Parts: sequence; C-alpha cells; structure tokens
Amino acid sequence: MEKPGFSTYFQGSTQVWVSLILLSLFSLLPVYSGGGALSYFAYVVLSWGLAFVIHRAPYRFFGSLAGILMFITLGLLVFTLAQGRTIGGANASRWINIFGISFQTSAMANVVLIMYVARQLAKRKEEWTFWQSFRKVLWAIFLTVGLILPANFSTAALIFINASIVLALGGYPFRYLLGLAGLGSALLAVFIAAVLLAPDLMPNRVQTWKSRIETFTQGGSEDENYQTTLAQTAIAEGQIFGQGPGGGLHKHFLPQSNSDFVYALIVEEYGLIGGTAILAMYVWLLFSVIRVAKRSKDLFGKLLSLGLGFSIVLQAFINMAVATGLLPVTGQTLPLISAGGTSLLITSLAMAMIIAVSRGKGDNEQVDPELADALANDWNEQSPIPKA
Repeated sequence: MEKPGFSTYFQGSTQVWVSLILLSLFSLLPVYSGGGALSYFAYVVLSWGLAFVIHRAPYRFFGSLAGILMFITLGLLVFTLAQGRTIGGANASRWINIFGISFQTSAMANVVLIMYVARQLAKRKEEWTFWQSFRKVLWAIFLTVGLILPANFSTAALIFINASIVLALGGYPFRYLLGLAGLGSALLAVFIAAVLLAPDLMPNRVQTWKSRIETFTQGGSEDENYQTTLAQTAIAEGQIFGQGPGGGLHKHFLPQSNSDFVYALIVEEYGLIGGTAILAMYVWLLFSVIRVAKRSKDLFGKLLSLGLGFSIVLQAFINMAVATGLLPVTGQTLPLISAGGTSLLITSLAMAMIIAVSRGKGDNEQVDPELADALANDWNEQSPIPKA
C-alpha cells in the first residue's frame, strides 16, 4: 500500500505551497536579526496551520461569505478610524486590539474587497451601466478606500489599484475604468483640500504625504532622508555575498529594519544573491498564480486567485522599490517576510484561498451556471495572459 505523500495532505498548487512555506520560513532570519521576538516563530507555525485548514475548503465558500464579510470589515474600519489612536503625536488610526493583539484592519479589508468584487463580477447576468456597477460593486470600493485613506494613503491607493485590476480582468469596460479613476481622483482632491483647510481633522497625515513626495522628488535635509539613505547604504554594503546572517550593522540604526525596510536588511546580510533570490521568489509566485487562474473552472476562481496573487506581488515590488530608492517611502511591508504576526496570517490566508482555487473544488453551481461558463470561456479567449 502506497504511503501518503505531501500532495495527500497539502493539495492544490505545489508552487504556491512552496512559495508560502519558503518565504515565511526565510522571514525568521531577518526578523530575528532585526530584533524580532521569539514569539514570531509561533506566528509562522500558526500561519501554516491556518493555510492548511483554509485550503481544504471549496472556494465557492469564500464567495458565499464575501457579502457578510464586506459589511463586517466596513464596520471594523469605522471602529478603527473612530478610535483615533496616536503614536508620537501622529495619527495612527490603523490598528485595533483584539484580545491584546494588534490588528491592522486594512490588510483584511484588501482580501475581503477582492473576494467581494470577484464574486459580484462572476455572478452578473448582464452588462452593467456605470451607475449599475456603482450600486453592485463600486460602493464597496469607495467606502473601503475612503475609510482607510485618512490614516494610510499608500494602503488606500494600493487597495484601489487592486480592486481596479480585478474589475479590469473581469471584463469591466475600459471607459468605465477611466470614469472610476476620474471619480476617485476628484474625491481624493476634495479630501486633501478639506484636510488642508481643517488640519486638526487629520493631524499630520497630508503633511506627511506631501513631505515624503517632496523629499523623493526634490531631495531634502539629512534628517528627512535618514531612512532611505541608511537603507541604500545597507544595500550597497551587502555587495555580492553580503555580510552574513546577523552581520548587518545598519539594522541597529534603521527604523523599521525588520518591517518596512526589511529588504535592505536582507541585501546587506545576504548580498545581491539573497536579494535577487527573494525577488525571483515573488516573480515565481506571480507566474504560479497565473497558472492557477488559467486552470480554474469558473470566473470567480480566476478573479479571486489573480486578484489576491497580484495584490501580494505588487505590495512586494513596492516594498523593494522603496528600499532601493525607486519609490518614496510608503510604509508597505514585504509580504510573508516583514515582521508582523497578523500581517503574516492574513497573507497566508490569501495564499490558502489561491491554493483552494487550484484544487478545483469550485462553484460549478452558481446562480447562473451557463453564464458563468460563457464568461469564463470569454475571459480565456480575450485575456492577454498567455495560456499555461
């Protein structure tokens, strides 16, 4: 009798499983080197356990939960924004405490919004007008982004982009995407004008965004460039082979060395080889997700896997671009690697959902199966993504 192997217990895409395990396992090195607590290992193990449980569920289950989770998430975002926490005098209304654990609701909001948008697109029975689409799905995008924007501009922008990508992949007309971008820009301008006229409403936030952009485009004082200068110096000193595990010196002076600027710490200690290997892992993950989407049985599976996969990889590229000086400081962490237990759990949850799609236990009995199949076939024919 053949003994059960890896694929017996860990079903679905082996490539996505390997990416999840290797990246989260590697995170132990820079997190500990940057002063992370030993308890972080417990989060890594817990993330694997969560992924193991979630990946066994039929992915139609996620679509069924999307609506109620959307309303719960919006409620949490309202609570998070209303509590008005400050750190060092700055607005930091991004976290809530659940049983003593700090939880960033915007990370969960990104996953839930992608689930909701994918589900709404997959079950539509006819083409929408722009205002019909607002009633069906755009309201959730604008509410989510609007509740995150006052405390975290970069995350709000990233979530807006992620949702727009899902809309585009789901066949949302290009002219409507332009209208969505225009409406979003107009609302952003109104928000910024309001905060500038009444700065006490959101202390330090718009000024922080403005300072970061001006520092990036025009240069700034030594104090303003402190983080980016140290990060780039750490990368330069890594050279080809790095200073070795734990050998980096800049982690002692660089703020957020094991979170926002963890990529600089990786390159300093593991060199160009280590930094390139991490970049290659995210690229490999991207192609693995595309492969999962192309083999999915229905449109919801395609949009869910692509939306979640693209959001993870895009955030990783942004983090690495900030560390190397290609983008202004955004505060985006490196998924699965940066310190942060709840962030690790949520990213692992997203990857488990992608693996669930790859298992093929999908929603073949949607509200309108014939339409779902037609939309899926149409997506396969028109998609610019090459077939796996």
